[in-house]
Amino acid sequence: MKRIEHFFEGALWNSRYIVLLAVISSLLAGGAMFYMATVDAIYMLAHLGEYASPALEGHARGELRGTTITHVVEIVDGYLLATVMLIFALGLYELFISKIDQATHAENSSNVLLIDSLDDLKARLAKVILMILIVKYFEHAIAMEFESPADLLYLAGGITLIGLALYLTHAADPKDGAPPKPGGGH
Repeated sequence: MKRIEHFFEGALWNSRYIVLLAVISSLLAGGAMFYMATVDAIYMLAHLGEYASPALEGHARGELRGTTITHVVEIVDGYLLATVMLIFALGLYELFISKIDQATHAENSSNVLLIDSLDDLKARLAKVILMILIVKYFEHAIAMEFESPADLLYLAGGITLIGLALYLTHAADPKDGAPPKPGGGH
């Protein structure tokens, strides 16, 4: 009976390696997003040469400016999403498989990539996802047509809520030099 229990516990413990499928898939998806955002940035920069053309008249120049700003926001959004996938892959690996020695001992390592608990992973992903939502809101705000004073109030209300969300996420962070909050995973 003890041998069956030992075999079963070993198989159960080794089943955690199935997480490698999610790690590899997340890395591939993140790499794809980095690639797509980089290609978008290159094409945007290639078309930016038209902005200096003397043949471009005032209204057309303003339209090109608006389009370029929208593309920049989309590129930032793409890179943020790629970052989410990278943090997710590293976090899953550290939580289920093994700590990444190079990340722990490297002098130039960022604490963003060190994940200690599932709550820590969720908190880091939530911050990046909040940034993606802010970028998306900014993208919609740029394209918004103001038809009434209420539209401007809605925009101001949205900006106020974004500010509040950022304040609350940073208020939850431990201050520099302060010990982490118990159970906070930081």
